Amino acid sequence: MSIQHNPPTKLFSRDFVLASVVNLFISMVFYMLMTSMALYAVERFQASDSAAGLASSAFIIGSVAARLIAGKLLALCGRKPLLIASLVVFVLVSVLYIPADSLWLLLILRFVHGMAFGAGNTALATAVQALIPPARRSEGTGYFSLSSTLSTAVGPLLAVVLASSGNYTAVFFFCAVSSSVALLIGILLRLPEPVKVAGHPHVGSRRGSFLRSIISPAALPISLVILVCGLAYSGIISFLAPFLLSRSMPAAASWFFLLYAVTVLLSRLFAGRIQDRRGDNAIMYPLLAVFALGMAMLAFEPSTLTVALAALLTGLGFGALMPCAQAIAVSAVSPADMGVATSTFFLMLDLGVGFGPVALGLAIPNLGYTGMFGILAALAALGIGLYFLVHGRRHSGATAASA
Repeated sequence: MSIQHNPPTKLFSRDFVLASVVNLFISMVFYMLMTSMALYAVERFQASDSAAGLASSAFIIGSVAARLIAGKLLALCGRKPLLIASLVVFVLVSVLYIPADSLWLLLILRFVHGMAFGAGNTALATAVQALIPPARRSEGTGYFSLSSTLSTAVGPLLAVVLASSGNYTAVFFFCAVSSSVALLIGILLRLPEPVKVAGHPHVGSRRGSFLRSIISPAALPISLVILVCGLAYSGIISFLAPFLLSRSMPAAASWFFLLYAVTVLLSRLFAGRIQDRRGDNAIMYPLLAVFALGMAMLAFEPSTLTVALAALLTGLGFGALMPCAQAIAVSAVSPADMGVATSTFFLMLDLGVGFGPVALGLAIPNLGYTGMFGILAALAALGIGLYFLVHGRRHSGATAASA
């Protein structure tokens, strides 16, 4: 493990590329299991709908719990030790899914797996920010996030193919192999640690409340924007497929996510550059507006045209929005506080995406699917006003300038 004293000057360094590959594998495991776990709980343990939903969401609950203390753990353990420990747990839990013989044991494994993901993902995302040249932070964050985007398409596809005949052991075995590859690459990584300056307290030794040790006040405002947008996006993840199925469009969900993934891949080739060169507002306002418009497309009676437009607009909006907002969050703090800032950002994202479906599921019987998507479109539009209040009216310069 190396200590980095000077800012990097090269974006696509050896460790940046390797870190992106690690992120690809652990994110792929996450999406594979999120896609297949509820159905597995029903088929394997005859779980009720609510228990099956819990089998999926227990992972998110564990991830949120880990992110609450991830900033503190980074300060105490360091980035690479926390990443390696998390990946070891990732491998073990993936294997233990196979012999798990009760629903309660499955729920425990899902929670522990989520904690490993939350801690490891925070450690990796924090270290990557230190590997990116400050002047190219938005662009670099976008490229790194491409690995997560690719996993959103590959993970669910592999889950469907491997579990098509009810052979969930193949799913868990593939997850164990992917986790093992991530661990081996992680061992080879050289992750920079923040430099401790004499006379300057490190984040881990700051005095103050426990809340300040897990939430970065500087990163929280922009993270609240992601909380609101994540809540809106959770409606797509959880309810788009049953919505389209109820409208006799069962195949539309699969090509929706394919179009979404392709659009995100393309958008991240230019969104970060615009942010670095033109400033935060030049990219954030258009992305927020496009995301709201994409959600609004789903509030119409679905057709091939409206679903395709929704996929393209939400892919451009929410997909590119995440790395741009994350760049703002980490640029608002010192290098020593990047761990807490990153944890704060993903904690808010997890809260929106993970717990949004619970509230939305209660609203659907009264509003219907189209009414729900209409409410989410309005919520996404409110994100524009929230961004203006917490960041947009005060910051128009390039993100890198504040780094």
